[in-house]
Amino acid sequence: MSTQEKTKTSSLNRRGDGAAHPADKVEMPADVFDPIDLRDRVVIKLLFEQVIQIEQVEAAWHRWKALQREGKSEELWRVLAAESEINQDRVMAEAAEIYAFKKNPYSKSDVLALMGKMREQYSKEQWRQFSHLSVLPAANSSKGGQVQWSFITHDPVRAEVSQFIRSLRVGRHEVFFAPQSFIEEIIEEGIRSKNEHLERLQEGGIATDLGLSFEHLQEASGVDEDQLVAEMNRSKLVNLFEAMLIEAVRKGVSDIHLFPRNKKVEIHFRIDGDLECWHIEDRIHPEAFLAVVKDNVMNVDRFARDEAQDGFIQRHIDDTDIRFRVSILPLASSQHDARDESIVIRVLDDRKVILDLETIGLQKLAYDRFQHAIRQPYGMVILTGPTGSGKTTTLYASLHQVVSPKRNVLTVEDPVEYILPGVRQIKLSHKLGLEGALRSILRHDPDIVMVGEMRDRQTAELAIKLANTGHLTFSTLHTNDAPSAVSRLYKMGVEPFLIAYAINLVVAQRLIRKLCPDCKRPVKDKHPVMLEQLGFTPEEIENETIYEAGNNPNCPTCRGQGYKGRQAITETMLFTNDIRAEIVAAKEMINEERLRNIAKKDGMLTLQDSARFRVLQGETSTQEMMRVVFTDL
Repeated sequence: MSTQEKTKTSSLNRRGDGAAHPADKVEMPADVFDPIDLRDRVVIKLLFEQVIQIEQVEAAWHRWKALQREGKSEELWRVLAAESEINQDRVMAEAAEIYAFKKNPYSKSDVLALMGKMREQYSKEQWRQFSHLSVLPAANSSKGGQVQWSFITHDPVRAEVSQFIRSLRVGRHEVFFAPQSFIEEIIEEGIRSKNEHLERLQEGGIATDLGLSFEHLQEASGVDEDQLVAEMNRSKLVNLFEAMLIEAVRKGVSDIHLFPRNKKVEIHFRIDGDLECWHIEDRIHPEAFLAVVKDNVMNVDRFARDEAQDGFIQRHIDDTDIRFRVSILPLASSQHDARDESIVIRVLDDRKVILDLETIGLQKLAYDRFQHAIRQPYGMVILTGPTGSGKTTTLYASLHQVVSPKRNVLTVEDPVEYILPGVRQIKLSHKLGLEGALRSILRHDPDIVMVGEMRDRQTAELAIKLANTGHLTFSTLHTNDAPSAVSRLYKMGVEPFLIAYAINLVVAQRLIRKLCPDCKRPVKDKHPVMLEQLGFTPEEIENETIYEAGNNPNCPTCRGQGYKGRQAITETMLFTNDIRAEIVAAKEMINEERLRNIAKKDGMLTLQDSARFRVLQGETSTQEMMRVVFTDL
């Protein structure tokens, strides 16, 4: 046997039971993972407590070895904690215990109270470091004339934490472990929540001294441009605009809606799919504030008030570059001399991009089918659903699963919403349209292509040509369910044979709100007839607990909304031989009902089935189910 090989009996076999087996005696090169080589105390303890599996350790070990080859020094347990399917807090807690760090004994109110007292003691840069490193002052006490400080962090083992605390010159101190979610919650409330623009507005009342009144400006015929500019330059208009952007990012808003109504400007935030009024301003001329917004948007002409415009904004908020996509449309007004406009701002925060398909909420069969489809060397995966149903998010998560330095991954989107590492995202313009980009892609040696949307026959045929010529292709359509996606392509003029053999999978998707975990409550009086119409069986109606929104106005989690967050519900139509045969046999039209019945026999859950499953799991309500998916009621 060569010096690079050795025979070992592993005390941690792949079954994870700790016993040695004859099958574990294998000859392997020294750079091949063998559990007996493990010297990481944290990983060994996690394995012993069955928190992780040996397969997960092996996957992390290979990434750890790759980092070493790149000259990067990192503990194996840290690489393991970075995996999406691993409970990071549990790994960090075990590491803290092994390295003799105690658990956090302080409450959220204790930490926030101390931070309030210490607000002026530290500079803005130091508070940024507290936030960046996720370390916080938690307590200080005096013993024997000496001050003892306590700090909390989710990763007390890091050398950067010790270095930063020493730079504060606090003297004696102790560092405690706290879960990252606990730290982030305090940072959000105690550090990032300080919106300087909002504070400036509130100093003298949010609507005070915001500029000339509507009546004043209307004394002249129409709106005088010089007066409008003067009003725009009032600092509080700018503060209102900047405060709006910051609050939207921190509240997890997807879209900001601005529009005039009855001589007022209304600002609404879309949160978890619903619009909520954030602020109504009635002390300014609406055109003044809308002009301030347009003045801060790139590629927009402030003086063009009778045409649709698109632009973008970029800001650095909470140590992150945030992009905003802006859409402006002219509105009809009852006042002949008023030029009203509606502005919608899409918040593009790369931190919100989901890169793990599991976290989207796909059910097991749908997830397995999705994984199978995107691992194919060629063919098409289509996401379908209305605007705002999360299609792009799922596509990005899918691309992330298959991105590799060995593959050329190209996307054609209009517009590009998020920047994906390892992906070449083609920028469209008036000189390069969607159809032209797709034709050029065929000469750009792609392996995987994402087409933002198949809008017409030419685009669809080009995308299908990519799928039929050895490329894995992703795209979207606007249809109500999976079978109707086939019908839409057929009506566009695409040949049934091409549809049948180019597509691997069609996924119809919706986003459904999740019940607040802290205030949801069981339904006391069920309505059997309604539930039966929704597809619940008599046994489920009788024996299963169904929850509804609590709507507790004092709930700190949902603040009285009853719902917190959203997840996907899907129907996944896998293109089996029976599905393909049905499509090829189509003559004058695609029979969607027959396709649906064949797919259901193959195990497909419809959107209604998926929503009903979420209700039975206690994750959403029947009211939300009826709001999101079509039912027979």
